[in-house]
Amino acid sequence: MNASKILEQLMRQAGGQSGNAAGGSGGQGGSGLDIKGMLDGLTRQLGGGGESASGKGGGSGVDVKSLLGGGALGLLVGSKRGRKLGGKALKYGAIAGVGMLAWKAWQGSRGGADQAQVSPTEGEPVERLGGEARERRSLELLQAMIMAARADGHIDDQERELIAGQIDALGADQELHAWVERQLSAPLDAEALAAQVDSPQAAREMYLISVAVVDEQNAMERAWLDQLGRALALPGEVTTALEQQAREAG
Repeated sequence: MNASKILEQLMRQAGGQSGNAAGGSGGQGGSGLDIKGMLDGLTRQLGGGGESASGKGGGSGVDVKSLLGGGALGLLVGSKRGRKLGGKALKYGAIAGVGMLAWKAWQGSRGGADQAQVSPTEGEPVERLGGEARERRSLELLQAMIMAARADGHIDDQERELIAGQIDALGADQELHAWVERQLSAPLDAEALAAQVDSPQAAREMYLISVAVVDEQNAMERAWLDQLGRALALPGEVTTALEQQAREAG
C-alpha cells in the first residue's frame, strides 16, 4: 500500500486549509489539487446541476461549498454535520503537523522537560520516520481519521463512495483503495484501533488526529474521543494538552 503518500497529501491539504477555508475562490488550493474540477465532479456525482443558493448539491445533504479546498479531507470531516472548512469545529492545522504537534503537546504536559531526558521508548514523530515504519504509522493515522469521521454515524453509502473516490484521486493504489472501503464499513472499535500503536508517541498522534476530525460538541463524537483516550491509556493531562494543541493549530 502507499498510505504514507496519501497521508502526506492530506497533511498538505490541511496545511493549506488552516486559516484559508476556501483555498481561493477557484482553481487550485494549497494541496495542488484541481479544486474547481473536483467540485464540478462532486456536484455531478451528487445528482445536482450546480449549487443551490444555500450551497447544497442535489439535496444529498452534502454541503458542496464546504468541500472547496478540502478534497478527501473535507469529505472525511463530514459536511452533513453543518461544519465549514476553517470553522472553529475543525482543527485542520493539527493534521498538517500531527507528529511534531503531538510531541510538543506531550512536552508541554510534562513541564517542557529536557529533550535529553526523553526515553527512546517514547517513539518518534511520524514526520521523522522512514520506510516501513512510516508506512505503518501512516496507515494507523488514516484509520484513526476514518473512524473519527464515522463516530457520529452520519456517513452514508453515497458519502463512502465519494470519500473512496477522493482518496483514489490522491493516488491510492488498489490495495489501499480496498482497505479504505473496508474501514468505511468496519465496526467502530477503539480498543482494536488502539492496539495497533507501538509507542506512546504513536498513541498521542492517533488521539490528536482524531481530535482534529471530530466535533467535540457532538455527544457521540466526544464519547468516541473518550473511548479512544482510555484505550490508548493516555493520561488525562496528555489528552487535555493534545486537545488544546489542536485548537491552537486550527
